Amino acid sequence: MEAILIPFCGAILSTGRISNWRRISLRDVVVRHRVPQRFSSYELRSRRKEIDAKRREDFLERFWWPKDHLDLQRIGHRRRSSIVFFDQVVVLLGPKSEVPLLKEMLKAVIFSQYVPRLLRIYPLYVEVTRTSGILTETAWAGAAYNLFLYMLASHVVGAFWYLFGIERQVACWRKMCRNNITACPDQGFYCTAENQSEPHYLDKISHFCRIVEPDDQNENSINDPFDYGIFTKVLKSGVVESKYFLDKLSYCFWWGLRSLSSLGQNLDTSTYFWEIVFAVSIAIAGLVLFSLLIGNMQKYLQSTTVKVEEMRVRKTDAEQWMSQRMLPTDLRERVRRYEQYKWLETRGVEEENLIRNLPKDLRRDIKRHLCLDLIMKVPMFKKMDQQLRDPLVDRLKPVLYTQDSYIVREGDPVDEMLFIMRGNLATFTTNGGITGFFNTADLGDGDFCGEELLTWALYDQSSTTFPLSTRTVVAKAEVQAFALMAEDLKTMASQFRKLHNKELQHTFKCYSEQWRTWAACFIQSAWRRYSKKNHERALRDSENRLQFALANETGTSASLGATIYASRFAAHLLRALRRPKGGCTRTRAPQRVLQLLPPKPAVPDFSAEDH
Repeated sequence: MEAILIPFCGAILSTGRISNWRRISLRDVVVRHRVPQRFSSYELRSRRKEIDAKRREDFLERFWWPKDHLDLQRIGHRRRSSIVFFDQVVVLLGPKSEVPLLKEMLKAVIFSQYVPRLLRIYPLYVEVTRTSGILTETAWAGAAYNLFLYMLASHVVGAFWYLFGIERQVACWRKMCRNNITACPDQGFYCTAENQSEPHYLDKISHFCRIVEPDDQNENSINDPFDYGIFTKVLKSGVVESKYFLDKLSYCFWWGLRSLSSLGQNLDTSTYFWEIVFAVSIAIAGLVLFSLLIGNMQKYLQSTTVKVEEMRVRKTDAEQWMSQRMLPTDLRERVRRYEQYKWLETRGVEEENLIRNLPKDLRRDIKRHLCLDLIMKVPMFKKMDQQLRDPLVDRLKPVLYTQDSYIVREGDPVDEMLFIMRGNLATFTTNGGITGFFNTADLGDGDFCGEELLTWALYDQSSTTFPLSTRTVVAKAEVQAFALMAEDLKTMASQFRKLHNKELQHTFKCYSEQWRTWAACFIQSAWRRYSKKNHERALRDSENRLQFALANETGTSASLGATIYASRFAAHLLRALRRPKGGCTRTRAPQRVLQLLPPKPAVPDFSAEDH
């Protein structure tokens, strides 16, 4: 070990930055978990009164070593090698000899390496908290960290309990040997030494050191067995004699967890001083760790319930207000549904206020991430450059609508342009209430409505009157959207003259729902007029050909005259039947078609491109 450690530390002494070697400290935490398991390497052979102290090789000590491809000269610039040396010594230090060591020496070595490892927990905690802050700012992370410490402490307490149980058993053997048996050296208790004691000494020790529960001991008996105190369970359970490591680990861990959780109330000690010290240490450690664990758990629960409490108070205030105002049942239900939906989507976080308090560049980046894709789906805004889009994105405000909410009604002033992020909307128009006219369309994710504002904002002349909506927009489901207010759009149109671009005229007309509806109705009207004119022209041509043919016939008779009059009457009747309502004149049909045609949308003024 020295041959490896000395050149390794020598290389570190001449380096600067040590950030890469901090990764080794992550292994320290895992190794701390394995150190108490060395206590379980002791096995007690009660029949032969021997202790087997064979050491198991620790796999984790060979888990990871710095390889040749790492540049040791680049390690550590801000901190010196003493810290790294300390970090690595506490990992590497440990018994390495294959020769069985004496029990006292092994305990001293284990304690000497475990105490520095315990001391390294706090610097590691401070380092992680300083760099990331997750353990102090996130309640669940702090609770998980303290729970891990609680489990680790339970494992350590169980390991010490196992070791001290063997210590008490050996102490009983020594006491009985010295008081009742001659030629009974301490070396006889180890498997590597040959027993040279007097015959039948094992039976005598077994009698004096038998394991009896404290409640089963006779107070009036002179020959009471040895009092093992809190270590009676570990000796009586047989785990100290078992060769199955998992049984030892699980049983000792459970005892340590139960003792820490009960703050040592389940411990019935003897009068042995160090046993009482061990029990007091368990009670104090359990009290401290349990307080930290419960405190972080309570902090986590409070962080999750404080918003729920705020929502409950807000809901109560809303109910009281609606009762005082005597709102009808349907309005109350809509208010409740909106508050519930807003809570589910935002969890009580006021998104607009949160973003408004951020720095300008950070606010712009967040808005760009949230809204830029929606803005780019609007063909008018897609033709803008980055300099124009950023202020536009910064003015968007998040809005929520519940199912069956009317966003705008036909004929109402339009004060916002809506960009749908998630949800479904239905939009329809009756062209001002004309009987027989109805046009409907669906809007989904990425669509927009309220394009009347865009036409209004593009006018050069200033106007304080908002445009009237030509359509009714209603939410078919819960809707999340971003709204661009009329004042903001007007301000941008006046500040950025590049928005007044001649080539936007075709784009605006092509993608506007209002222009699409008008164009469809105009095409239908034109097609009806064209079809009607073609039909009337065909009838006139047929009548003229018939009259011309009859006029050129030779000879006249009464029957021929009757035939001519009958054919004329049939032609006039056929034309009358093909007219609307049968009795309308030729001049009123185009007027009826024009009545169904909605008014032509206002054309924005794109003549300011040279401003």
